[in-house]
Amino acid sequence: MTQPFHPYEEITFQQFVLFIKTHSKQIEENINIYLNLEPSISESDRKITDTLLHSFFQLLTQSNIVGIDEDLASHFDNWLQSQLSILNMKSFNLFPLIFQKSLITLMIQIKHNRIIPILMFSLSIFTYLVHSYNNWVDADTTDLTKKNPHENRELKRLQLLDKLNKLLIRSSGVHDLAYILKKCEEYFHYKRCVFYAYIPWSNQFYGVIGAELPKVQSMKGQLSEQNTVLSSKKPIYLKNPKNYVKEEHVKLFNLSSVIFIPITHQDQLFGWLTFDQLGEEFDCSKGELDLLEQVGNRLGLYFSRKGEEVAKTSDLHLTERETTILDLLSEGYDNKKIGELLFLSEHTVRDYVSSLMTKLKAKNRTQVVALAFRLGLLN
Repeated sequence: MTQPFHPYEEITFQQFVLFIKTHSKQIEENINIYLNLEPSISESDRKITDTLLHSFFQLLTQSNIVGIDEDLASHFDNWLQSQLSILNMKSFNLFPLIFQKSLITLMIQIKHNRIIPILMFSLSIFTYLVHSYNNWVDADTTDLTKKNPHENRELKRLQLLDKLNKLLIRSSGVHDLAYILKKCEEYFHYKRCVFYAYIPWSNQFYGVIGAELPKVQSMKGQLSEQNTVLSSKKPIYLKNPKNYVKEEHVKLFNLSSVIFIPITHQDQLFGWLTFDQLGEEFDCSKGELDLLEQVGNRLGLYFSRKGEEVAKTSDLHLTERETTILDLLSEGYDNKKIGELLFLSEHTVRDYVSSLMTKLKAKNRTQVVALAFRLGLLN
Protein backbone atom coordinates (compact mmCIF):
# COMPACT_ATOMS: atom_id res chain seq x y z
CA MET A 1 0.00 0.00 0.00
CA THR A 2 1.31 3.43 -0.95
CA GLN A 3 2.17 5.68 1.98
CA PRO A 4 0.33 9.06 2.04
CA PHE A 5 2.44 12.07 1.12
CA HIS A 6 2.91 14.61 3.93
CA PRO A 7 3.97 18.01 2.57
CA TYR A 8 6.61 19.70 4.69
CA GLU A 9 6.20 23.13 6.20
CA GLU A 10 8.16 25.79 4.28
CA ILE A 11 10.30 28.37 6.09
CA THR A 12 11.61 31.79 5.13
CA PHE A 13 15.22 32.85 4.78
CA GLN A 14 14.80 34.92 7.93
CA GLN A 15 13.77 31.83 9.90
CA PHE A 16 16.65 29.83 8.40
CA VAL A 17 19.21 32.50 9.33
CA LEU A 18 17.80 32.80 12.87
CA PHE A 19 18.27 29.04 13.30
CA ILE A 20 21.88 29.25 12.05
CA LYS A 21 22.63 32.21 14.33
CA THR A 22 21.08 30.51 17.36
CA HIS A 23 23.19 27.38 16.92
CA SER A 24 26.25 28.95 15.28
CA LYS A 25 28.78 27.63 17.80
CA GLN A 26 27.67 24.00 17.49
CA ILE A 27 27.48 24.17 13.69
CA GLU A 28 30.99 25.64 13.48
CA GLU A 29 32.31 22.85 15.71
CA ASN A 30 30.70 20.22 13.49
CA ILE A 31 32.09 21.87 10.35
CA ASN A 32 35.60 21.83 11.82
CA ILE A 33 35.29 18.12 12.71
CA TYR A 34 33.99 17.02 9.31
CA LEU A 35 36.48 19.16 7.40
CA ASN A 36 39.57 18.04 9.27
CA LEU A 37 38.75 14.36 9.83
CA GLU A 38 37.89 13.53 6.22
CA PRO A 39 41.00 11.69 4.89
CA SER A 40 40.04 11.95 1.21
CA ILE A 41 40.36 15.77 1.14
CA SER A 42 43.77 17.07 0.03
CA GLU A 43 45.40 19.87 2.02
CA SER A 44 44.94 22.42 -0.77
CA ASP A 45 41.24 21.55 -1.18
CA ARG A 46 40.83 21.62 2.59
CA LYS A 47 42.15 25.18 2.78
CA ILE A 48 39.92 26.43 -0.04
CA THR A 49 36.86 24.66 1.37
CA ASP A 50 37.58 26.05 4.83
CA THR A 51 37.75 29.58 3.39
CA LEU A 52 34.44 29.09 1.58
CA LEU A 53 32.74 27.67 4.67
CA HIS A 54 34.05 30.45 6.90
CA SER A 55 32.95 33.15 4.47
CA PHE A 56 29.51 31.58 3.88
CA PHE A 57 28.94 31.08 7.59
CA GLN A 58 29.91 34.69 8.24
CA LEU A 59 27.48 35.80 5.54
CA LEU A 60 24.62 34.01 7.29
CA THR A 61 25.45 35.00 10.85
CA GLN A 62 26.20 38.67 10.13
CA SER A 63 23.45 39.39 7.63
CA ASN A 64 20.79 41.97 8.28
CA ILE A 65 17.88 39.57 7.86
CA VAL A 66 15.13 42.21 7.77
CA GLY A 67 13.55 42.18 4.30
CA ILE A 68 16.27 40.02 2.77
CA ASP A 69 13.71 37.56 1.31
CA GLU A 70 12.83 40.13 -1.35
CA ASP A 71 16.31 40.08 -2.90
CA LEU A 72 17.63 36.68 -1.91
CA ALA A 73 19.11 35.76 -5.30
CA SER A 74 21.13 38.99 -5.49
CA HIS A 75 22.29 38.44 -1.90
CA PHE A 76 23.83 35.06 -2.75
CA ASP A 77 25.11 36.17 -6.15
CA ASN A 78 27.12 38.92 -4.46
CA TRP A 79 28.67 36.42 -2.06
CA LEU A 80 29.46 33.89 -4.78
CA GLN A 81 31.07 36.51 -7.01
CA SER A 82 33.26 37.61 -4.10
CA GLN A 83 34.68 34.05 -3.95
CA LEU A 84 35.32 33.56 -7.68
CA SER A 85 39.10 33.88 -7.40
CA ILE A 86 39.42 30.80 -5.14
CA LEU A 87 36.60 28.61 -6.44
CA ASN A 88 37.19 25.32 -8.21
CA MET A 89 34.70 22.54 -8.89
CA LYS A 90 36.04 20.14 -6.25
CA SER A 91 35.99 22.60 -3.34
CA PHE A 92 32.63 23.93 -4.51
CA ASN A 93 31.19 20.40 -4.26
CA LEU A 94 32.78 19.77 -0.85
CA PHE A 95 31.61 23.04 0.67
CA PRO A 96 27.79 22.38 0.64
CA LEU A 97 28.30 18.72 1.54
CA ILE A 98 30.22 19.53 4.73
CA PHE A 99 27.87 22.37 5.65
CA GLN A 100 24.79 20.17 5.34
CA LYS A 101 26.34 17.22 7.18
CA SER A 102 27.16 19.61 10.03
CA LEU A 103 23.63 20.98 9.96
CA ILE A 104 21.98 17.54 9.99
CA THR A 105 24.25 16.35 12.80
CA LEU A 106 23.26 19.34 14.93
CA MET A 107 19.53 18.83 14.34
CA ILE A 108 19.82 15.16 15.31
CA GLN A 109 21.78 16.11 18.44
CA ILE A 110 19.19 18.62 19.63
CA LYS A 111 16.23 16.51 18.35
CA HIS A 112 14.94 19.44 16.36
CA ASN A 113 11.35 19.07 15.15
CA ARG A 114 11.79 20.97 11.85
CA ILE A 115 14.61 19.03 10.25
CA ILE A 116 12.98 18.67 6.84
CA PRO A 117 12.05 22.38 6.30
CA ILE A 118 15.54 23.55 7.31
CA LEU A 119 17.30 20.89 5.24
CA MET A 120 15.11 21.61 2.18
CA PHE A 121 15.79 25.34 2.46
CA SER A 122 19.55 24.78 2.66
CA LEU A 123 19.31 22.52 -0.40
CA SER A 124 17.48 25.26 -2.31
CA ILE A 125 20.29 27.71 -1.45
CA PHE A 126 23.03 25.39 -2.67
CA THR A 127 21.04 24.45 -5.79
CA TYR A 128 20.86 28.12 -6.68
CA LEU A 129 24.59 28.64 -5.98
CA VAL A 130 25.55 25.68 -8.19
CA HIS A 131 23.35 27.03 -11.00
CA SER A 132 24.91 30.52 -10.75
CA TYR A 133 28.44 29.14 -10.56
CA ASN A 134 27.93 27.02 -13.68
CA ASN A 135 26.63 30.06 -15.55
CA TRP A 136 29.80 32.02 -14.69
CA VAL A 137 32.06 29.11 -15.63
CA ASP A 138 30.35 28.87 -19.03
CA ALA A 139 30.68 32.61 -19.61
CA ASP A 140 34.30 32.76 -18.46
CA THR A 141 35.73 31.41 -21.71
CA THR A 142 34.55 34.41 -23.73
CA ASP A 143 34.55 37.40 -21.34
CA LEU A 144 38.06 38.64 -22.11
CA THR A 145 37.61 38.43 -25.86
CA LYS A 146 34.16 39.92 -26.39
CA LYS A 147 35.60 42.93 -28.24
CA ASN A 148 37.59 40.69 -30.57
CA PRO A 149 36.24 37.11 -30.56
CA HIS A 150 39.09 35.88 -32.81
CA GLU A 151 41.83 36.95 -30.40
CA ASN A 152 43.43 34.28 -28.28
CA ARG A 153 42.45 34.77 -24.66
CA GLU A 154 45.74 33.59 -23.17
CA LEU A 155 47.75 35.68 -25.61
CA LYS A 156 45.74 38.76 -24.62
CA ARG A 157 46.47 38.10 -20.94
CA LEU A 158 50.21 37.69 -21.58
CA GLN A 159 50.33 40.86 -23.67
CA LEU A 160 48.76 42.90 -20.87
CA LEU A 161 51.16 41.48 -18.28
CA ASP A 162 54.09 42.15 -20.60
CA LYS A 163 53.04 45.81 -20.87
CA LEU A 164 52.87 46.00 -17.09
CA ASN A 165 56.30 44.37 -16.71
CA LYS A 166 57.87 46.91 -19.07
CA LEU A 167 56.20 49.75 -17.19
CA LEU A 168 57.54 48.53 -13.83
CA ILE A 169 61.06 48.08 -15.25
CA ARG A 170 61.06 51.67 -16.51
CA SER A 171 59.72 53.07 -13.23
CA SER A 172 62.11 54.39 -10.61
CA GLY A 173 60.41 53.95 -7.24
CA VAL A 174 57.40 54.81 -5.08
CA HIS A 175 57.31 58.30 -6.61
CA ASP A 176 56.16 56.69 -9.88
CA LEU A 177 53.30 54.81 -8.23
CA ALA A 178 50.62 57.36 -9.20
CA TYR A 179 51.69 57.02 -12.85
CA ILE A 180 51.69 53.21 -12.57
CA LEU A 181 48.12 53.23 -11.22
CA LYS A 182 47.00 55.52 -14.03
CA LYS A 183 48.46 53.14 -16.62
CA CYS A 184 46.77 50.19 -14.87
CA GLU A 185 43.44 51.95 -15.37
CA GLU A 186 44.27 52.23 -19.07
CA TYR A 187 45.60 48.70 -19.52
CA PHE A 188 42.76 46.91 -17.74
CA HIS A 189 39.94 49.30 -18.73
CA TYR A 190 38.86 50.66 -15.35
CA LYS A 191 38.02 54.28 -14.59
CA ARG A 192 39.52 54.36 -11.08
CA CYS A 193 42.43 52.60 -9.38
CA VAL A 194 43.28 53.30 -5.72
CA PHE A 195 46.21 52.07 -3.60
CA TYR A 196 45.80 51.33 0.11
CA ALA A 197 48.96 50.65 2.13
CA TYR A 198 49.28 48.09 4.92
CA ILE A 199 51.18 48.88 8.13
CA PRO A 200 52.34 45.53 9.55
CA TRP A 201 53.48 46.70 13.00
CA SER A 202 50.05 48.18 13.84
CA ASN A 203 47.95 45.93 11.55
CA GLN A 204 46.34 49.00 9.98
CA PHE A 205 45.59 50.23 6.46
CA TYR A 206 45.37 53.71 5.00
CA GLY A 207 44.60 55.27 1.63
CA VAL A 208 47.64 56.57 -0.28
CA ILE A 209 47.05 57.26 -3.98
CA GLY A 210 44.00 57.65 -6.18
CA ALA A 211 41.60 60.12 -7.77
CA GLU A 212 40.04 62.59 -5.29
CA LEU A 213 43.12 62.29 -3.08
CA PRO A 214 41.63 63.90 0.08
CA LYS A 215 38.91 61.23 0.10
CA VAL A 216 41.44 58.45 -0.48
CA GLN A 217 43.77 59.65 2.27
CA SER A 218 40.86 59.94 4.72
CA MET A 219 40.49 56.16 4.52
CA LYS A 220 42.19 54.36 7.39
CA GLY A 221 41.38 51.64 9.85
CA GLN A 222 42.31 48.47 11.70
CA LEU A 223 42.54 45.14 9.92
CA SER A 224 40.46 42.38 11.53
CA GLU A 225 39.13 38.91 10.74
CA GLN A 226 35.68 40.44 10.38
CA ASN A 227 36.95 42.47 7.42
CA THR A 228 36.68 39.60 4.93
CA VAL A 229 37.63 41.81 1.98
CA LEU A 230 41.04 43.00 3.20
CA SER A 231 41.88 39.79 5.07
CA SER A 232 41.57 37.72 1.88
CA LYS A 233 44.80 36.59 0.22
CA LYS A 234 43.03 36.40 -3.13
CA PRO A 235 41.32 39.06 -5.27
CA ILE A 236 37.70 39.75 -4.37
CA TYR A 237 35.05 41.03 -6.78
CA LEU A 238 31.96 42.64 -5.26
CA LYS A 239 29.16 43.36 -7.70
CA ASN A 240 27.36 45.09 -4.83
CA PRO A 241 29.68 46.09 -1.97
CA LYS A 242 27.02 47.24 0.53
CA ASN A 243 27.24 44.10 2.70
CA TYR A 244 31.06 44.16 2.75
CA VAL A 245 32.08 47.83 2.75
CA LYS A 246 30.91 50.45 5.26
CA GLU A 247 27.94 52.46 4.03
CA GLU A 248 29.75 55.79 4.51
CA HIS A 249 32.63 54.58 2.32
CA VAL A 250 30.22 53.39 -0.40
CA LYS A 251 28.64 56.86 -0.43
CA LEU A 252 31.99 58.68 -0.21
CA PHE A 253 33.32 57.04 -3.38
CA ASN A 254 29.95 56.46 -5.07
CA LEU A 255 30.83 52.77 -5.23
CA SER A 256 28.84 50.25 -7.18
CA SER A 257 30.88 47.22 -8.28
CA VAL A 258 34.50 47.05 -7.08
CA ILE A 259 37.51 44.68 -7.13
CA PHE A 260 40.08 44.37 -4.29
CA ILE A 261 43.53 43.03 -5.22
CA PRO A 262 46.10 42.20 -2.49
CA ILE A 263 49.68 43.29 -3.28
CA THR A 264 52.01 40.59 -1.95
CA HIS A 265 55.46 39.10 -2.41
CA GLN A 266 56.76 36.00 -0.57
CA ASP A 267 53.96 36.19 2.03
CA GLN A 268 54.63 39.88 2.69
CA LEU A 269 51.58 42.10 2.30
CA PHE A 270 52.22 45.64 1.04
CA GLY A 271 48.63 46.75 0.59
CA TRP A 272 45.74 46.55 -1.88
CA LEU A 273 44.60 47.95 -5.21
CA THR A 274 40.96 48.63 -5.91
CA PHE A 275 39.50 48.87 -9.40
CA ASP A 276 36.06 50.29 -10.17
CA GLN A 277 34.09 52.17 -12.83
CA LEU A 278 33.22 55.34 -10.86
CA GLY A 279 29.78 54.25 -9.72
CA GLU A 280 28.87 52.07 -12.71
CA GLU A 281 28.00 48.42 -12.06
CA PHE A 282 30.11 45.86 -13.98
CA ASP A 283 30.65 42.11 -14.24
CA CYS A 284 33.93 40.27 -13.70
CA SER A 285 34.90 36.70 -14.59
CA LYS A 286 37.22 34.34 -12.78
CA GLY A 287 39.68 34.73 -15.67
CA GLU A 288 39.81 38.49 -15.15
CA LEU A 289 40.40 38.00 -11.41
CA ASP A 290 43.27 35.60 -12.18
CA LEU A 291 44.77 38.26 -14.43
CA LEU A 292 44.46 40.99 -11.79
CA GLU A 293 45.96 38.66 -9.18
CA GLN A 294 49.09 38.59 -11.34
CA VAL A 295 49.04 42.40 -11.34
CA GLY A 296 49.10 42.35 -7.53
CA ASN A 297 51.96 39.85 -7.51
CA ARG A 298 54.05 41.94 -9.92
CA LEU A 299 53.48 45.10 -7.91
CA GLY A 300 54.47 43.17 -4.78
CA LEU A 301 57.75 42.19 -6.44
CA TYR A 302 58.21 45.81 -7.55
CA PHE A 303 57.70 47.14 -4.00
CA SER A 304 60.08 44.54 -2.62
CA ARG A 305 62.76 45.36 -5.19
CA LYS A 306 62.48 49.11 -4.70
CA GLY A 307 62.65 48.72 -0.93
CA GLU A 308 65.92 46.81 -1.25
CA GLU A 309 67.41 49.46 -3.55
CA VAL A 310 66.52 52.30 -1.20
CA ALA A 311 68.02 50.48 1.74
CA LYS A 312 71.31 50.01 -0.11
CA THR A 313 71.60 53.62 -1.24
CA SER A 314 70.48 55.28 1.98
CA ASP A 315 73.36 57.01 3.80
CA LEU A 316 71.29 57.68 6.93
CA HIS A 317 73.24 56.65 10.04
CA LEU A 318 71.56 55.56 13.28
CA THR A 319 73.36 54.74 16.52
CA GLU A 320 72.89 51.31 18.07
CA ARG A 321 70.65 52.81 20.76
CA GLU A 322 68.54 54.67 18.17
CA THR A 323 68.14 51.46 16.17
CA THR A 324 66.99 49.59 19.29
CA ILE A 325 64.46 52.29 20.16
CA LEU A 326 63.24 52.37 16.55
CA ASP A 327 62.60 48.61 16.72
CA LEU A 328 60.62 49.04 19.94
CA LEU A 329 58.64 51.91 18.45
CA SER A 330 57.69 49.67 15.53
CA GLU A 331 56.37 47.13 18.06
CA GLY A 332 54.04 49.78 19.47
CA TYR A 333 55.73 50.45 22.83
CA ASP A 334 55.32 53.89 24.41
CA ASN A 335 58.18 55.93 25.92
CA LYS A 336 57.55 54.69 29.45
CA LYS A 337 57.64 51.01 28.48
CA ILE A 338 60.75 51.51 26.30
CA GLY A 339 62.46 53.17 29.25
CA GLU A 340 61.64 50.21 31.48
CA LEU A 341 62.95 47.70 28.93
CA LEU A 342 66.23 49.62 28.33
CA PHE A 343 66.69 50.91 31.91
CA LEU A 344 66.43 54.52 30.71
CA SER A 345 64.40 57.43 32.02
CA GLU A 346 61.29 58.40 30.09
CA HIS A 347 62.90 61.79 29.46
CA THR A 348 65.97 60.15 27.84
CA VAL A 349 63.76 57.99 25.62
CA ARG A 350 61.89 61.11 24.55
CA ASP A 351 65.22 62.68 23.50
CA TYR A 352 66.08 59.63 21.40
CA VAL A 353 62.65 59.72 19.72
CA SER A 354 63.17 63.42 18.96
CA SER A 355 66.55 62.60 17.43
CA LEU A 356 64.93 59.95 15.22
CA MET A 357 62.27 62.43 14.12
CA THR A 358 64.97 64.92 13.16
CA LYS A 359 67.08 62.39 11.22
CA LEU A 360 64.08 60.95 9.38
CA LYS A 361 62.41 64.36 8.94
CA ALA A 362 59.25 62.98 10.53
CA LYS A 363 56.47 64.96 12.18
CA ASN A 364 55.59 62.36 14.82
CA ARG A 365 56.53 58.89 16.10
CA THR A 366 54.07 57.15 13.76
CA GLN A 367 55.71 58.79 10.78
CA VAL A 368 59.14 57.79 12.14
CA VAL A 369 58.18 54.12 11.86
CA ALA A 370 56.49 54.55 8.47
CA LEU A 371 59.55 56.27 6.98
CA ALA A 372 61.90 53.72 8.54
CA PHE A 373 60.03 50.90 6.80
CA ARG A 374 60.11 52.82 3.52
CA LEU A 375 63.87 53.37 3.82
CA GLY A 376 64.59 49.76 4.65
CA LEU A 377 65.67 50.51 8.24
CA LEU A 378 62.97 48.14 9.48
CA ASN A 379 61.95 44.79 7.97
